[in-house]
Amino acid sequence: MARKTARAALNLSDEQRRSLTELARSRTAAVREVERARILLRYADGVSISAIHRQVGVSRPMIYKCIDKALAAGIAAGLKDTYHRPHPPEITEEAKAWVVNLACAKPKDLGLAAELWSLSALAAYVREHAEAAGFARLAGAGKSTIWRILNEHELKPHKITYYLEKRDPAFEEKMREVLIVYREVALERERAATDQNPLSTYTVSVDEKPGVQAIGLTAPDLPPVPGKAPSVGRDYEYVRYGTASILAGIDLHTGHLFAHIEERHRSREFIALLQSLDAYYPAGATIRLVLDNHSAHISKETMAYLATRPGRFEYVHTPKHGSWLNLIECAFSKMARTFLRHIRVASLEELKARIRQGIDEMNAAPVVFRWKKFDLGLA
Repeated sequence: MARKTARAALNLSDEQRRSLTELARSRTAAVREVERARILLRYADGVSISAIHRQVGVSRPMIYKCIDKALAAGIAAGLKDTYHRPHPPEITEEAKAWVVNLACAKPKDLGLAAELWSLSALAAYVREHAEAAGFARLAGAGKSTIWRILNEHELKPHKITYYLEKRDPAFEEKMREVLIVYREVALERERAATDQNPLSTYTVSVDEKPGVQAIGLTAPDLPPVPGKAPSVGRDYEYVRYGTASILAGIDLHTGHLFAHIEERHRSREFIALLQSLDAYYPAGATIRLVLDNHSAHISKETMAYLATRPGRFEYVHTPKHGSWLNLIECAFSKMARTFLRHIRVASLEELKARIRQGIDEMNAAPVVFRWKKFDLGLA
């Protein structure tokens, strides 16, 4: 027979019993509080310490502490941990600041070969130089200690977040001009729904996608097999046959794509694209081109050709490092996600033929890309 405890009885009011019962049944409260609520309820009902130990499944010392705190300071005290004053920190704020300062410097600036820190390399450097810097406690610091210090300051010196430096002093002005053009195209598209007259200005977004690789297989692809191989099998090795550039323009009114697939991108290739546009549109209309400042777009040869067609072409330049403003990039993205994705060919000529086929497929179901956030730069 279990020995009866010498501790005083725990008397609960109806409100206290109701509160402890709800806590003991909770699935969202802290586990330790649920366990202590169950301990106090059973003790108040006269259950022995041994029985509470078996039923709740916690150690007897924990049961004693919970009951003693409840008897001495009330139910709320029995549910909580006693406050313990922590030991003073062994790693001072000055030592942490030194580690942070090291993390914000490049290893190569400190005489190492690496460009960026790894956690292991930073911890090793800290251990090696801690005593000389006056922070002897860090002489034995491991990766976890360094990680905690960096985490306090939300630092990840092993990672790179890329950004684009704004190098065009007229960026805002040029961006505004491009967006005004897109706004005009949107208004013209709305007007064309009721007005059947031909446009006087056709807007074409022009750019190039260089370096499309003609890559060949060294062994045939293996088709998927149900229940055995869920995906296409492909040999790791490949053959390079060269690269091609896609010089393309997209009509922002209809979504029609103009494309020339060339091995080089010089003035003569760009002039050939301009000649295609000139032949496609009505003779009396203006062809407005949204394009960047590539040398082929503004070369002497190109300017000489444009001089033979006065008033036919109008340039609207995107800012430097502002290719994301050019809607042709949406068409290039669609190419990359559809027919260029994982493409394998037997020659450079086959690559060109496959690209032309993909362009024809896109033109069979043209997509009109629209710029929607006109508040950018226009407010």
